[in-house]
Amino acid sequence: MHGGDRRRPEGSPDPHSAHGESWRAARLGTPPSHGWEPEPPPPTLSLPVTPPSRQGRDFSFDDCGRAFTCLPAEEPGAPAEALVCNLDSLLGTMTYRLCVGSPPGVWVCSTDMLLTVPSAPVIDWDGFQGVRVIAVPGSQAYARNHGVYLADEQGLVRDIIYKGTEAQIQQCAGPDGTVPLVCGVVFFSSDAAEQLLATHVIPPLDACTYLGLDSGAPPIQLSLFFDIVLCMAGAMTEEDFVKGGGDASVRSARSMLWTALRAFPLSMACISGASYDYMTTSASDHIRSLTLLPGSASHLHFCKTAHSHVDVCPCIPSLAHACFLGVALGCVARSQSHVPLCPWQQPCLLEDGSSVTNCLLEGAVQLAASSVIQHCHLQSPAEEATYLNVPWAEFFRRTGIREGDLWDAEMPQRSRCLLNARLFPVLHACEALGLEDVLWLLAPAAVASERLARWRTAWRMSWQELMPCLDKAAELGARRALFFLQGQRKVQRVLLGRQDSSLLPLTRSAIHEGYHEAMLGTLDEVASTTGDAGIAARALACIADVLGCMARGEGGLRSGPAANREWALAFGHLESGDIAGGVRELAAERQKWMSRPALLVRAARHYEGAEQILIRQAVMSSCQFVTVGQAELPPLGHWVQVACPARLDLSGGWSDTPPITYEHGGAVVDVAVLVDGCRPIGARVRRIREPELRLVSFSGTPQSEAAVELVCRELEHLQDYFQPHAPGALLKAAFICTQVVQFPSQKPLWAQLMESFGGGFEVHTWSKLPHGSGLAGTSSILAGAVMASLYRAAGKSASTESLIHAVLHLEQRLTTGGGWQDQVGGLVPGIKIGRSKAQLPLRVEVEKIPVPNGFIQTLNDHLVLVYTGKTRLARNLLQDVVRNWYARLPSAVQNADALVSNAEECAQALRQGNLPLIGKCLDRYWQQKKCMAPGCEPLAVGRMMDALRPYSYGQCLAGAGGGGFLYILTKGPRQKEALHQILAKTEGLGNFSIHSIEVDMGGISVEVVGCNPKDGAQPRRDVAV
Repeated sequence: MHGGDRRRPEGSPDPHSAHGESWRAARLGTPPSHGWEPEPPPPTLSLPVTPPSRQGRDFSFDDCGRAFTCLPAEEPGAPAEALVCNLDSLLGTMTYRLCVGSPPGVWVCSTDMLLTVPSAPVIDWDGFQGVRVIAVPGSQAYARNHGVYLADEQGLVRDIIYKGTEAQIQQCAGPDGTVPLVCGVVFFSSDAAEQLLATHVIPPLDACTYLGLDSGAPPIQLSLFFDIVLCMAGAMTEEDFVKGGGDASVRSARSMLWTALRAFPLSMACISGASYDYMTTSASDHIRSLTLLPGSASHLHFCKTAHSHVDVCPCIPSLAHACFLGVALGCVARSQSHVPLCPWQQPCLLEDGSSVTNCLLEGAVQLAASSVIQHCHLQSPAEEATYLNVPWAEFFRRTGIREGDLWDAEMPQRSRCLLNARLFPVLHACEALGLEDVLWLLAPAAVASERLARWRTAWRMSWQELMPCLDKAAELGARRALFFLQGQRKVQRVLLGRQDSSLLPLTRSAIHEGYHEAMLGTLDEVASTTGDAGIAARALACIADVLGCMARGEGGLRSGPAANREWALAFGHLESGDIAGGVRELAAERQKWMSRPALLVRAARHYEGAEQILIRQAVMSSCQFVTVGQAELPPLGHWVQVACPARLDLSGGWSDTPPITYEHGGAVVDVAVLVDGCRPIGARVRRIREPELRLVSFSGTPQSEAAVELVCRELEHLQDYFQPHAPGALLKAAFICTQVVQFPSQKPLWAQLMESFGGGFEVHTWSKLPHGSGLAGTSSILAGAVMASLYRAAGKSASTESLIHAVLHLEQRLTTGGGWQDQVGGLVPGIKIGRSKAQLPLRVEVEKIPVPNGFIQTLNDHLVLVYTGKTRLARNLLQDVVRNWYARLPSAVQNADALVSNAEECAQALRQGNLPLIGKCLDRYWQQKKCMAPGCEPLAVGRMMDALRPYSYGQCLAGAGGGGFLYILTKGPRQKEALHQILAKTEGLGNFSIHSIEVDMGGISVEVVGCNPKDGAQPRRDVAV
């Protein structure tokens, strides 16, 4: 094809006009050099192109054109939730795939097609000059209605053929039979771009811009491919090119383009694995594009429902079929019928091959196959009805409408369709029109006859006629409003359905667009009406996220104190179990804290404090698994001494932490261990004659100097038991949780003690491990030791299972909010795996892991413990982890899954006695800990682990990390001295120490000893609980 033969026939879908959609994505600069990281895109180049009366060519299937056609896709990893339109997809493809590695220049991309490109397309830029077009391989059949490139062996473009003959298309085919399709993407080198841009001020090319129009020049419309790019094609001659320009002004413009651009070589890059779909005006093509999954090369994943809420109530019969053959645009159909919502169920009324985007479908709205609806709010009619998926004859019979009402007589039968049918009344001479003047088309014949006369006398327009009159700004605003309306339903669906979907991206979008009050109102409603403490707690956490995001990074740290007296009334309601009243008071108080970032952040902290109240109430349901029996009361003055091993967590830690443990389920592999040959944690209790509580905490062994001494003679002395940093708080809480002391009570402390025990109690506690070591879970194991000794000294008995749950209860009363892995590890002997199901009440089940004969000694020989010298700073760490979990960040959810599966794999490796596999589980566990709590690996610890890595199967910091103890599973046995020498030669480690460690197969010991306190240091014998 040459000259005039190449011009586009009127009404055909290609090529790309300079006034159309091809000029919407022009970018200048060096693109990023790697994949889909959210880094800033290159700067945008603004061109003074003449604004046409309508952007691009008419597109009947979206009010805002092809560029803003929404795709049925969601991006869970995006920082903010938003509709994904074609322009978003193309910008992502261009910026992070096609542009990668290109030299500086200008990329031009059409927005009237769907483009899929592999993540790392192969484009050779070595020696590149001039202009390069991007092509995608396609079938010869597809090419008959589109443009293809004819290129030589060097990749230089010889010609551009549009709707060519079979012979012309065959000439463009490669060895595999495919042809390089024109896909609307062109790259101009810096030199070529400068030369092209220089023409925009020179007549007659200035008539393509507003500069020329403002100078009085008549507008000229040029094609990107057949006017600008074509002049550089190798087989084109100047005479043929200029003559193909039509009128004199276009020929003059072509002549100037030839002069300016002919010297630049035009090359082609055909992207293997890419695909291209031009967005035609065919409804069937459009439906196919939006209901078929994109190729594997795409960065998007199409889904049946995207950013939509679809009610499903299987207990209610299908009341309606609102089936749209084609694309329903901006439709609203409501009825007076009310259908209860069941937001926790999955849609089952959407048939395969259908697609719903940015819609709110209430009631039993059914969507048939091969149907696409977008931006619709539909409610099921009271009577069964269908729309647009019946033959025209049936439609005419039912409504009384005649063909002559919709189409002129001269319109050919084959051209008559829904798009040009004058269905929609817009003006009536005598009466105001409303929505019912369209919705009657859905009604039965009896209702239709009443509306027919009114409809006939109104001035009506077709959809094609209405489109130019649309207010695009209003349409985009309506889409935004509908997006957040269905977003409110999503909030209900996710929370009530306990779904692992993050609401944080939607929160960010709502705040940015000014919909935060609606978001807060929905969350208040869910929290106050659910009746489920777990759901209400997550709703309060989401409110805290809204408030935190509203502060926009200002106002201080999210984690911090939450005991301001202004919030005490709301907290009191929650503590008493009045969730609805508490939520109402929280909302009322919240209004006083919305004026500036500092107040917003403080309010967010108090919402997290309220959430913790509900978590505590949920976890305290575990106290029903505490069974206490009767035992002989030890003699007055006789000590009951308890010694406990430390514990190593080999895998699964953090999955035991509430609320993760009862919302997701947890599994932790623990080992009870002796450190340097002894059990490092202990407590002893004796009854004394004085009706008081003497609380003594030692900094090391029972023979060392006391760190804290406290005497409680009144119940008021116990009232700060729930403040973890108050003196003796853990011991006070232990007296209350074991019910040795009733608090609160009208009976004084001395009276309670004398009546039940004939005197008071003296308690000593100790831990030989440094604070913040991460090794022992000291507070939990120490709590278990204290409670075991208190039960025995008070003439009671409790099993190990009861102690595990009793410690859970105590830590919730203490408000430290810990999990269960520490007490499982320290109270149960040997190697075991603890598990909890995703349910309430929270119950921990422990399974001892059988290992091969002799493996315990093997493990002892290969385990080495290193104190890093770095105190673990876990301040606010738990708050951060719980916050991320409640936000359901994808990384947190995936990591929780990985923690549990790794724990089961580690347990299996222990059963096999497989040291290398155990080591792999340890290394994987450490990576999971770092994912759950970023920043928990200090620089010095990283150096230490790097130095030891060649000599170990695996290694991990104990507990939450951040410092404390590092345990290593060495490749060789008995490597304590060898590792000490290696670390001594490593710079930047500071003070460290190496300790022996061995599995404790005895576990917690409880013994009644003599009256002399010093006798307790060397118990006569160990008795397991």
